[in-house]
Amino acid sequence: MADETGGSYVEQGKSFDRDMNYIPDRIVREPVEGSDPPQWPVEPGRYRLVAAKACPWANRAIIVRQLLGLEDVISLGLAGPTHDQRSWTFDLDEGDVDPVLGIERLQQAYFERYPDYPRGITVPAIVDVPTGQVVTNDFPWITHDLFFEWTEHHRADAPDLWPAEVRDEMEEVMQRVFTEVNNGVYRCGFAGTQEAYDEAYDRLWTAMDWLEDRLADRRYLMGSTITEADIRLFTTLARFDAVYHGHFKCNRQKLTELPHLWGYARDLFQQPGFGENTDFAQIKAHYYVVHTDVNPSGIVPQGPDESVWLTPHDRERLG
Repeated sequence: MADETGGSYVEQGKSFDRDMNYIPDRIVREPVEGSDPPQWPVEPGRYRLVAAKACPWANRAIIVRQLLGLEDVISLGLAGPTHDQRSWTFDLDEGDVDPVLGIERLQQAYFERYPDYPRGITVPAIVDVPTGQVVTNDFPWITHDLFFEWTEHHRADAPDLWPAEVRDEMEEVMQRVFTEVNNGVYRCGFAGTQEAYDEAYDRLWTAMDWLEDRLADRRYLMGSTITEADIRLFTTLARFDAVYHGHFKCNRQKLTELPHLWGYARDLFQQPGFGENTDFAQIKAHYYVVHTDVNPSGIVPQGPDESVWLTPHDRERLG
């Protein structure tokens, strides 16, 4: 069975290895005909971002779309938090059908373009509304291109999510966050041996300690302003105590016990675009119901208390 990004669940005797082969097409301002991978034109109103608030990888795209003010340019379809082996479904919509695409399963948009699509049906995905075909599900490039290629459609005061002066270092930070934290929690949760788990656990907490130290004297990962790096880390931190601490056995400490990371996470949560797109009920439903090999009972925990996310963080003092 595939997870939200196509990786497999627990395989006995093996370490977790995420499948990173996605549909590589990109949507760009000046597409080159015959390019490999194919390029599609930036065109307001043409595309629909299909995402799920339950999924950390899709949650990034939802946040970036709102921060950049692209709500009226790229429509948003939201899948429900649980799915079967076939596909994410639109059970949040009336009649269980996406009102724009007219489909019950995201799988239908994939098959419309690739009738024998062999990989997991993942979110986020961008769908070409006129044809009903999936364009891309390459999640790192989706948010990258929303910033760089859709610039003329950003709202006037949109944040600079990729500041030129720190971009090289930011790429290094994001790579470490991805491999060691975003993917690191999955490496713990889906480990198939004790040895694989122990190694994954040590790697995760080495990175968490690095982040705790980094955020001791700077408000955000790259300084005093929010960047793409923060969005990528936030969606993992938002799920840490609710899911990863127990469900994925990442239990050395809770996020609330890490003073700098916890203050940083609350700071982001309380910013426009972050907390309002974080749905803890959907997050817990996804992990605890879908991951039957990790949680065979399907019982969804009631806690933790969500109100703590709105407590003061005092991060403004860092600039």
